[in-house]
Amino acid sequence: MGLQELAQDVAHGVETRLASVTESLFDPVIRLGVTGLARAGKTVFITSLVSNLMDRGRMPQLRAAAEGRIEAVWLQPQPDDTVARFDYEGHRAALTGDAPRWPDSTRAVSELRLSFRLRPSGLLGGLRGPKRLHLDIIDYPGEWLLDLTLLDKGYQDWAAQVLDRLARRPEGAAYLARVQAADAAARLDEAQAQGLAADYTACLSALRAAGLSDVTPGRFLMPGDLAGSPALTFAPLPRPDNPPRGSLWREMERRYDAYRTRVVRPFFRDHFARIDRQVVLVDALGAIHNGPAAVEDLRRTLADVLTAFRPGRNGVLAELVRGRRVERILFAATRADHLHHTQHPRLAAILAALLREAKDRADFAGAETAAMAIASLRATTEAEVPVAGGRMVQGVRGTLLSTGRQALMYAGELPADPARLLSPAREGAEGWLDADYAVMTLAPARMALVPGEGLPHIRLDRAAEFLLGDRLR
Repeated sequence: MGLQELAQDVAHGVETRLASVTESLFDPVIRLGVTGLARAGKTVFITSLVSNLMDRGRMPQLRAAAEGRIEAVWLQPQPDDTVARFDYEGHRAALTGDAPRWPDSTRAVSELRLSFRLRPSGLLGGLRGPKRLHLDIIDYPGEWLLDLTLLDKGYQDWAAQVLDRLARRPEGAAYLARVQAADAAARLDEAQAQGLAADYTACLSALRAAGLSDVTPGRFLMPGDLAGSPALTFAPLPRPDNPPRGSLWREMERRYDAYRTRVVRPFFRDHFARIDRQVVLVDALGAIHNGPAAVEDLRRTLADVLTAFRPGRNGVLAELVRGRRVERILFAATRADHLHHTQHPRLAAILAALLREAKDRADFAGAETAAMAIASLRATTEAEVPVAGGRMVQGVRGTLLSTGRQALMYAGELPADPARLLSPAREGAEGWLDADYAVMTLAPARMALVPGEGLPHIRLDRAAEFLLGDRLR
């Protein structure tokens, strides 16, 4: 990075911190980041959260709502005019129409502001008037979060790690064959570089389809207006001995560095570095369904995710000196409605075990973390399901997305001890030895909402209490 760029970043950072301190003193704001790994349900989470904060009849575990301290909640224009507005109204209409459907997922950063009018609490609460608090919800793709780990990783290290992982995955075979045929020390040929980038992008798509989470660089799968640019035209190659200037390897290194500098760093500076509460949505059930390799990949990815955060506690002086830090991080295992409620504690325990290493680091830094099993929108009802041998087990009933027909579903019996899943995953087992896990893709159910009630959910009120409860007092 040049001195001029560094000076601009420093000036921008000071300006941002001063604005943040002003907000904290005169018009408090919570900036809640929401992201999710592949197919975790980010858009539905935000839509349901906003719905249930505005109409709080289904939020008994949110203490400020249960105690009547929230007098009003309303949508306001977001403060950042350069970021797309999260389409809450359109997404809610998709979920609640006569033919309900899952809304389209967002593929870039979007934002929404909710404002609260709160009745003061405490002995002197009656002597003070209502106070106002803003909640800015920042929605961004999980793949972009994973890209933050590239900031501390050079091209040579990143490429070596990626190639090592691909060697153990069948989805990587075609790309590795292309790499073996390439001469990384030869002079750059642009057509060859574009072909390698295209093949690597196809490899990432196959990995994601197989249920794997680590698919960096994230913009390769959602390039937007960067499609075709040199910053997205690189791929991992093994380093040859003394690669010369102008060689394929050197150009790949240069473009990788440009991606970090021109794409990843601005996202960190302009959006991520200003977040002070964070939700990471995780499709743990999908990973279990896809097998031990997907579970181990998820464990590594979650550890990497937490290193991208700057956990700790915020204070006015601390914000001015070092910028905001993430105070609370919620990891939420979604699709809990695909399981009978008796299995929810086991799903939460599995997620907590996956997070153990990362959680210890965050707790040491002063952040609060939690793992929960939730359903942002409940799409099932509980029912008994017949299985082999004439037994009846506790499962759920829902509408199949593919056919629109009602179906009974039993995803399998999750183990009481998470090590039953994590140990074979770490050891590289090809499949589960004594269990079979399966999940179906369900459509949202038709619903008849009662005035004053938000969308039906599972534990969204507990999630909101963890993330926001201390600031709603």
